[in-house]
Amino acid sequence: MSPEVARFLIAGGSAAAINWLARIALSWVMPYVASMLVAYGIGMAAGFWLYRTFVFRGAATGRLPRQVAVFVAVNAVGAGVVLGVSAALVAALAGLVPAVPLPVAEALGHGAGIAAGAVSNYFGHQILTFGARRGPVEA
Repeated sequence: MSPEVARFLIAGGSAAAINWLARIALSWVMPYVASMLVAYGIGMAAGFWLYRTFVFRGAATGRLPRQVAVFVAVNAVGAGVVLGVSAALVAALAGLVPAVPLPVAEALGHGAGIAAGAVSNYFGHQILTFGARRGPVEA
């Protein structure tokens, strides 16, 4: 595994944990889908800073407005993946294992959705967001 991929997994895992924990807290005051969207935004802000600073070395020399715009676009696709996988898994668990409490099904569905979106986000950010004008990958 390359050092960049390892750094992405650590930074992405941190941003995902922030996203997941924020969704759980937000679910106390808003509906599931709304809490997922707000939490996704919170995790996205953390992820941008972590990826730009620690993962994609040399990315901080790129144009910030362009990086932010592309980052948001890549994450919009990722949000669709997260919402789709999360909703599908919650529905599947409700149908296949009706004894699973809804909050548990939502937490599992959201976690699986975040994991599914991570792969597309890595390649999108590596190629589109932070790929231009990056220095060589460092260990």
